Amino acid sequence: MIDNFDGKIAVVTGGGTGMGRELVRQLALAGADVAFCDIAPDTMAETAAIVADQAPDSRVVTHRVNVAVESDLEAFRDAIVEGFGTDHIHALFNNAGVAGGGSMFTVPRDEWENVFRVDWGGVYLGCRVFLPLLAAAPAGAVVNTSSVNGFYASVGPERPHTAYSAAKFAVKGFTEALQEDFKVNAPHLSAHVVMPGHIGTRIVANTMRHALHEPDAEIAELLVATAELFETNAPMTAEEAASVILEAVTNGEWRILVGDDAVALDEAVRADPEGAYRGAFFTLLGDQQTTTDAQRRPSE
Repeated sequence: MIDNFDGKIAVVTGGGTGMGRELVRQLALAGADVAFCDIAPDTMAETAAIVADQAPDSRVVTHRVNVAVESDLEAFRDAIVEGFGTDHIHALFNNAGVAGGGSMFTVPRDEWENVFRVDWGGVYLGCRVFLPLLAAAPAGAVVNTSSVNGFYASVGPERPHTAYSAAKFAVKGFTEALQEDFKVNAPHLSAHVVMPGHIGTRIVANTMRHALHEPDAEIAELLVATAELFETNAPMTAEEAASVILEAVTNGEWRILVGDDAVALDEAVRADPEGAYRGAFFTLLGDQQTTTDAQRRPSE
């Protein structure tokens, strides 16, 4: 376990936008040197510029990476070792992810499997590649981003969500299993699973950006509007989410629910696991969300 990030080396995947960008920024402000990767060089450059402006003393290494490709992650690791002149890191945030892969029946197999490869494979390969560097540090933390869909495999009635949910369940189970693995083989390391609810990130926009090629104008307009609504209508910002995650890690919390909606959903599923995919359960969730929204609004 690590109780602060000052003077530490942190690695973040998916650092170009959203929670990843905020993790990079806040880690740098906390005194860490940060290496981060993304699949989009332009958004990486934006994040690096923010860090240079707000935390100029923080060293930064960037690398273009598809986290589903082990050789990309290995090249990223080598760039960190060379760029920071180090044989260890202190924190690994396996944050990169994409949306999609809804149905086994209607979604093309390659699209379904790409979602699974990124969302689960990126976490697994990230650990495979970086665990030796973590183990070489006096203390270290692995922080894997799952989702509320890592304990509840639905986004609503009649809306299949199989690839994303399966991947996020795998991330949650893997991170829980690491608890015992670390106790036996690396007791100076800690494992943390992050389960965000609806956070204001660009995951929808980024998924479409890299999955679609020249959609027609009408479809493109609809997709952009959908992505903007997902980001702007979220009850928690990426900045707030990153703060929750970093505080929880330094406090030693291994199970990190992010957002009131995540907490409410977790409680509801635990209270009635047998009925969690029945119609009445969706009604209950809707009522809980209405209550949460009302509590969040300032009184008039």
